[in-house]
Amino acid sequence: MVDFINESKIFSILESSINPDKGEIREILAKARECKGITLEETGKLLHVEDKDLMEELFEAAKYVKDRIYGKRVVLFAPLYTGNKCVNNCLYCGFRRDNKELHRKTLELEEIVNEAKAIEKQGHKRLLLICGEHPKTDVKHFTKAMEAIYSETDIRRINIEAAPMKVEDYRELKQAGIGTYVIFQETYHRDTYKKMHPMGIKADYDWRITALDRAFEGGIDDVGVGALFGLYDYRFEVLGLLMHCMYLEERFGVGPHTISVPRLRPALGWALDEIPYPVTDEDFKKIVAIYRLSVPYTGIILSTRERAELRDELLNLGVSQISAGSKTNPGGYEEDDDQADQFEISDSRSLPKVLETICDKGYIPSFCTACYRRCRTGEHFMEYAKEGEIHEFCQPNAILTFKENLIDFGNEELREKGERIIQKALDEIENENMKAETIKKLKQIEEGMRDLYF
Repeated sequence: MVDFINESKIFSILESSINPDKGEIREILAKARECKGITLEETGKLLHVEDKDLMEELFEAAKYVKDRIYGKRVVLFAPLYTGNKCVNNCLYCGFRRDNKELHRKTLELEEIVNEAKAIEKQGHKRLLLICGEHPKTDVKHFTKAMEAIYSETDIRRINIEAAPMKVEDYRELKQAGIGTYVIFQETYHRDTYKKMHPMGIKADYDWRITALDRAFEGGIDDVGVGALFGLYDYRFEVLGLLMHCMYLEERFGVGPHTISVPRLRPALGWALDEIPYPVTDEDFKKIVAIYRLSVPYTGIILSTRERAELRDELLNLGVSQISAGSKTNPGGYEEDDDQADQFEISDSRSLPKVLETICDKGYIPSFCTACYRRCRTGEHFMEYAKEGEIHEFCQPNAILTFKENLIDFGNEELREKGERIIQKALDEIENENMKAETIKKLKQIEEGMRDLYF
């Protein structure tokens, strides 16, 4: 049995962290501002902060760390659901095997490409392929989809969220050009995991939690993790996930590239009467901020599960990647079917509307895929991120990719806001040579060149 998620240690940390001293919390926040991370014990104390003044200080520290590590940019992507058939029976999921209300569908290759083209027409350059666990959606399903999308569209990076595989399967994904491999443990609490996954392949906690070990062994060095908040106590889940991150870094020399923060939403035909452990908006904001302080170099991903206003607020607390214009059912971009969704979407704004909001918040939208193609992945990415140097590439690449988007897809209002943000972002580039090269590339983009990056 896998033992790197030490439940007794988690419970001990949480028990000893109740009613933390204000002075100690401020010392932890001061340490976190050094952008080197904090310990599990220190994280446990932050998880118990309830004082409003301390919460504001926590949020301010998270914003400082995010801006220092990543700069003022937010990466955009869209999920592409290729199938909702599933052999598992997860109680909280609309795709569960026993859900008779769901319209089931697995997209053919041509349909997948058409969905990718529809997403591309929105202005996206990054995709997340995702589907239920089923024999029809095996590794070949993904590799063929990647090959077709890369060859027939201008999508530049394809990430995949998929069920656990064998090492040889991960090798195939790597050879096919996968970006980041994402898998959620859902809950790190074993008893809750067993209860929520009563049957199917997914019922095996250990097979799932060791998926990333096999991914690394198969040559994939960019991975993403996540816990589904609402299944169990969020404090436990945060520490469990951070233990997982520490384990990966100790064993493979690099932790996860991203952490997703999904919060459980009702789904058509789910098997729960209510959310077992509801997470309030305030606690959710605290979770995001604490992740940013605990693992400052890791990207934090937020989906359209959350309502628009909260998503906008979370940009200031550590979120660095968001989905926009999303559909959570197979074929949803071509022909929407709300009887085929995995969960309810709360932010239904179009990509241009989200881009406008990002600009209004003072951030610059990014469609950058440069790190993947410049081999700044895994340990190489972390070398830059941990030294606080990754923003030196992120800012110019965000400027260039957003400029492309404005010219090719932007309306008049978005272009006006976007040009102001681009100029502001240019002024913030401290390296004069990099600034000059960015300006040069911007002119080339205006003249018709595309896909320029550092």
